[in-house]
Amino acid sequence: MDAQEKNLNQENTENLNVEATEVNEQVETPAVDNHEEAVTDENDKASEVIETSPEKEEAVEFVAEESVSSEMETVDTEPVEQKKNYTDKKEVIERIKEIAHGDEIPQKEEVDYLKTIFYKLHFAEREANMKAFVEAGGDPSVYQVLPDQDEEIFKVEMSVIKERRAKIFLEQEKEKQDNYKRKLEIIDKIKSMVTSPDEVNKFYPDFKKLQQEWKEIRLVPAEKANELWRNYQLYVEQYYDLLKLNSEAREYDFKKNLEIKTHLCEAAEKLAEEKDVISAFHQLQKLHQEFREVGPVNKELREEVWARFKAASTVINKRHQQHFEDLRAREEDNLAKKTELCEKVEAIAKEEIKNAGDWEKKTKEIIEVQSAWKGIGFAPQKMNVKIFERFRAACDDFFGRKAEFFKNMKQQFSENAEKKKALVEQAQALQDSTDWKATSDKLIALQKEWKTIGVVPKKYGDKLWNDFLSACNHFFEARNSATAGTRSEERANLEKKRALIAELKAIVEAGDDRAQDKVQDLIEQYNAVGHVPFKEKDKLYKEYHDILDRIYKELNISTNRRRLDKFKSNLKNAAEKSADALDNERMRLMRRYETIKQEVQTYENNLGFLNASSKKGNSLIDEMNRKVQKLKDDMNLVREKIKAIDAENKEE
Repeated sequence: MDAQEKNLNQENTENLNVEATEVNEQVETPAVDNHEEAVTDENDKASEVIETSPEKEEAVEFVAEESVSSEMETVDTEPVEQKKNYTDKKEVIERIKEIAHGDEIPQKEEVDYLKTIFYKLHFAEREANMKAFVEAGGDPSVYQVLPDQDEEIFKVEMSVIKERRAKIFLEQEKEKQDNYKRKLEIIDKIKSMVTSPDEVNKFYPDFKKLQQEWKEIRLVPAEKANELWRNYQLYVEQYYDLLKLNSEAREYDFKKNLEIKTHLCEAAEKLAEEKDVISAFHQLQKLHQEFREVGPVNKELREEVWARFKAASTVINKRHQQHFEDLRAREEDNLAKKTELCEKVEAIAKEEIKNAGDWEKKTKEIIEVQSAWKGIGFAPQKMNVKIFERFRAACDDFFGRKAEFFKNMKQQFSENAEKKKALVEQAQALQDSTDWKATSDKLIALQKEWKTIGVVPKKYGDKLWNDFLSACNHFFEARNSATAGTRSEERANLEKKRALIAELKAIVEAGDDRAQDKVQDLIEQYNAVGHVPFKEKDKLYKEYHDILDRIYKELNISTNRRRLDKFKSNLKNAAEKSADALDNERMRLMRRYETIKQEVQTYENNLGFLNASSKKGNSLIDEMNRKVQKLKDDMNLVREKIKAIDAENKEE
C-alpha cells in the first residue's frame, strides 16, 4: 500500500501546485500562503512510513496527504464560482464593501479579480476622458488627470480587507497552536493507555473518542505536522497491538468502514460529471480528507477499494491539469492576436499623414483596433503587461503625432488668417481709389494672392472673405459707374465680332476654294475690333476659336485632298516627259517632308514652355496649336504624294 499512497499523494501535490501557480500568476501572493515548502517536505517524509500489520495499515493509509490537506486549509479552499462580469466601477466598489464589512471570509482570488477589473475600468475611463479632451481640440501636453473619488474609496475598502485578512491569518496561527497543544494532549492520553496493557479493552470507548477528537482538530503548524502525526500513529499502532477485540466487533467495524469508503468512491466518480473543473478538484480534496479519516476495511477488499478511489481521483486530476493546459493555450493564442494588433497600430503610427481627413480616417482605424483588443482575453502573465505596454506605446505615439499635427495646423490657420487680414486691409485701403486701371490691376493681384493662401477656420474665414469681397466690389462698382460711357462702344464691338463670326461660319458651309484668303482677312478684321463687355468676353472667345478650329480642320483637309488628286493626275504627264522626273520630284518631296517635320518639333517644344494662366497666353497657345495642326496636315499631304509616286513607279 505504501507505493499506492505515495503515487496518489504525488498526483494530488502536483495538481495543488499547478493550481496554486496558476492563481498566483495573476495576482500577488499574500503572506498567508507561504507554506509551499513545508507541504513538499511533509510529502517527502510521508514516504518513510513503515509497513504495519493489517489492522494498522488502514490507520496509516493517508499519512502523506494529511500534510497536504492541512496545508490546503490555510488558503481559500471553497469551490471557485463563475466570475461575475463587472461593467462599472460602482458595482466593483459595492462588492468590495460587502466583503470588507460583511461576515464572509475574504477570498483571495475574488479580491484580486475585483482589483484587476477595477483598475481596468479605471484606466479605460481615464483614456476615454483624455481622448474626448483631444478630440474637442484640447492640447494633450496640458491635459491633467483629475483625482478619482472612486479610486480613493476603493483603496480605503481594500485596506480594510487587508486588515481583515491579516487578522484572520493571526487567528489561524493561534488556532494552529491551540490545536497543536490539544493533539499533544491526545497523544499523551493514548500513551497512558498503552502503558496499561491489562486495561486496553476497557479503554476502547475512550480510545475511539480520542480518535474522533483527533479527526475534528484541523489546523496545526505545518512544520510540526509530520512529527505530530508520526507520534500519534506510533501510539495508535501500539494500542492496536495490545487491543484484543472479538471478531464480531472487528468485522462490524470493517463492514461499516467499507460502506463509508464505497460511498466516497461513488462521490468521487460522480465528480467526473461536474462541469466546473476547479470546483470538482476542490471537492475531491474534501473526499480525500474524509477517506483517510475512515478506519480500515477487510484486508481482502483494501486493494480493490483503494484502486477504485484512486481511479476516480485520476480522472479529476487529469481534467484539472488539462484545464490549465487549455488556459495556457488560450493565453498564447491571445498573445498572438494582441501581437498582431500591436503590429497593425505600429504600422499606422509610422505612416506619413498629411491632412486632417486622413488623420480622422486613421483615428477610426485605431479605435476599431482598440475595440478588438478589448474583446481579447488575458495573455500569459509574464507577457501580459509587456504586450499591453507595447500596444499602449504605439497608440500614444499615434495620438501624440496627431496632436502635434493639429497643433501645427492650428498655428498655420493663425498665420493664414493674419495674411488674409493683411490683404483685407490693403483692399479696404484701395476701395476708394479713382485710378481705375492701376487699382484694378492691384486688386486683381490681391485676389490671386488670396487664392494662394491656405484655409483658415470657417468662423474667421467667412468674415475675412466677406470683408475682402466687399472692398473689391466697392471699387469695381464705382469704376463701372464712372466708365458707363464706354459700355455702348463695347456693345457695338460685340455686334461687330458676332457678325465676323457669322461670316466665318458661312465660309465653312460654302466650301469656297478661296476660303483661306477670306478667312485670313476676317481674322485681321476681328483682331482690329476693340473690347467687348466683360461678361460676354469668355463666351465670345470660345465661339470664335471653335469656328476657327473647325475651319482649319475642314478646309485644310478638303484643300489637301484636291491638291493630292491634281498631283496624281499630273504624274503620268511628268513621267512621259522625262524618265527622271518622278525621282527628282520624290527627292524634293522628301526634303519638304523633313523640313515640315522639324518645324512641327520646334513648335511643340515651344508650347511646352508657354504658360496659359492668362487669356492672352491661352490665345497664343491656341494659335500655335492651329499652326502645328496645319503643318501636320501638310506633312500628311507630302506623305501621300510620295506614296503616289511610289505606286506610279511600281506600275511602270
